[in-house]
Amino acid sequence: MGYLASIGNYSIMVKEVFKKPTKWSIMKNLILKEIDELIYGSLGIIIFISIFIGGVVAIQTALNMTNPLIPKNLIGFATRQSVILEFAPTFTSIIMAGKVGSYITSSIGTMRVTEQIDALEVMGVNSLNYLIFPKIIAMLFYPFAIAIAMYLGVLGGLIANVMGEHSTTAEFIEGIQIDFIPFHVTYSFIKTLVFAFLIATIPSFHGYYMKGGALDVGKASTTSFVWTSVAIIIANFVLTQLLLG
Repeated sequence: MGYLASIGNYSIMVKEVFKKPTKWSIMKNLILKEIDELIYGSLGIIIFISIFIGGVVAIQTALNMTNPLIPKNLIGFATRQSVILEFAPTFTSIIMAGKVGSYITSSIGTMRVTEQIDALEVMGVNSLNYLIFPKIIAMLFYPFAIAIAMYLGVLGGLIANVMGEHSTTAEFIEGIQIDFIPFHVTYSFIKTLVFAFLIATIPSFHGYYMKGGALDVGKASTTSFVWTSVAIIIANFVLTQLLLG
């Protein structure tokens, strides 16, 4: 019953976020601040992960191609499919659930502990809209970061493939181009938008409704990461079945 109550409270919170909006002159600055902290501030780790994940996929594919009858362009094909369909949107989102989610939970949780949220409510401000809505809007730019992750993942695979002399550059690029389905990119971006909403709202929920002191902020951050990751994995399964099944 506790899980059902939490899901109900989460749904109510999401509905309340869009009520009684804050003035645009204030909200604009909040959104720009969140874009800088949540998206721009995460590009470094996204770039680093993407390059090496693409390289690992290419190397593992090449090392498992023991049959000489299998064409070498399969390395590029497998790297492209793995990076675009799963590694860029899903794996990166789980990493972001740890980095961004922990930041969101701890920042809102600290405001709850220090009674800043109570002060906002006393002033007549919709604290849910003021705190969470800018994060949701900022995370709408998350697909741009995933687009960079897709490109760099494939590029990392190309670099690892050429450096390891598993195949030629021409064969790898031929594999990238072979049987390309544009909807796969659309599918990845749809997943990314859903993941972005989960990353913005689930950690906010755990931070906003946390109870206790400073020590409990850390516990709430850990809990939010676990449940955000679980929600991303479940949403990934459901969306894959709906869009590709």
